[in-house]
Formats: sequence, structure tokens, C-alpha cells
Amino acid sequence: MGSPDFDNCIKNALNEVRPFFKTGVPELNIPPFDPHLAKEVFQQRGGHLMNYKLWLKNVEEHGWTDSIVTKFRSNPTKRKVEYSQFFPEKFLRGEYEIDGHIMERKLKNKGFWNITLYDYIQTTTISRPNKSEKLKVNIEVQTIGNMDLHISNILGGRPVMESILDRLINRMWATGYPFVRPLINDLVSTAFTDIFNRAFNHLNLNEILPASK
Repeated sequence: MGSPDFDNCIKNALNEVRPFFKTGVPELNIPPFDPHLAKEVFQQRGGHLMNYKLWLKNVEEHGWTDSIVTKFRSNPTKRKVEYSQFFPEKFLRGEYEIDGHIMERKLKNKGFWNITLYDYIQTTTISRPNKSEKLKVNIEVQTIGNMDLHISNILGGRPVMESILDRLINRMWATGYPFVRPLINDLVSTAFTDIFNRAFNHLNLNEILPASK
């Protein structure tokens, strides 16, 4: 720590240890997290045209092992790190339940969903606020090359119309990207917050990264 090449060294090291994402490191009490399971992710939006409560349950997230860290920056004074990560493919799936309305249309459905993000880049910020025992993780989607999104029972059990809507969503996903982006941020931020607090909150970095003499 403290050397001019520290950030670049950590970036390279993170890419070298990717095989451990699937196996964990038992001697350091780090569990595997590819895939990762989140019991529930909640999102709420309010407004005249769109007002809903959304619960995503039993969410599986895959893709860590094939990801590449492209940038890494540490800020010891502010107790945080920030890095960018490229995923050739990130896959998530789970159950959903929604209650609300969009464009005056009542929504009260539940079912299953899955989403695959291709050529996906995100920036992750990890910090430990003062007097906090927990790490705080925030995810910002930067770019998505392509996306496949499938939601069962989206129209309450009308299979023909649901099939047409499914094809429409996946052909025109870029148009709906401003709506999807906050949901992806929430979903992945929740997953990563859980991963980092379970795996790294009590990790003694001084044993792994001794200070320079």
C-alpha cells in the first residue's frame, strides 16, 4: 500500500484471482459468489404515469468469473475504492411480484423473469462510512451492448399477447433503457452489497496487502 503502482497492481491481481469467484477461499473465510443468490430486492417508484412496488425474489446472478476489471482507483482518505468492470455476459433470474400502475393501467402480477446483459460495463464504488460496521456498495451501469429480457405472466396470463410483447421488448429494449437502467442499478447494487459484506467485511487487508516499508 502507498506505492505509485498500487492501483494498477490491484487491478491486475483482481483479474488473476477470478477462478476463486466460483470456489471461494476457505482459509480466508471468503465464500464462493459466482453464482450469487439474493433472497429479495425491493424497488419502489412513484409518479403520475408510473407508480409501483416491485419485489424480485430468489435472484440468481452469474458472470463474475468471466468479467474483467479495466480500471481501479483507491482513495484511502475517503475509505473507498472505485473500479470499472466489463462483463461479456451477465445473467440474472428469479421471481417477481409487482403492484401498482403504469400509464393508468393497473398492474398486480407475479411470475418469473430472466435477463441477460451482453458486453456490459459497470462502475462499482465500495466505501465504509465513518462509524459504520457495514460496507456500502453502489453500482452504476455504464453501457450495455445488448439485452434479452423475459417476464412470465406480464399481462396476467394472456399467452399470445405476452409472446408479442416479449418480442417487442427485446427488439426495442434500447428505447426502454432509461426505465430498465435504475432497476439494474438497484438489483446489482443489492447483490454486490450482500457479496462484499459477507465475503470481505471482516477481511484483514493488512495480512494480504502489507504497508510498504
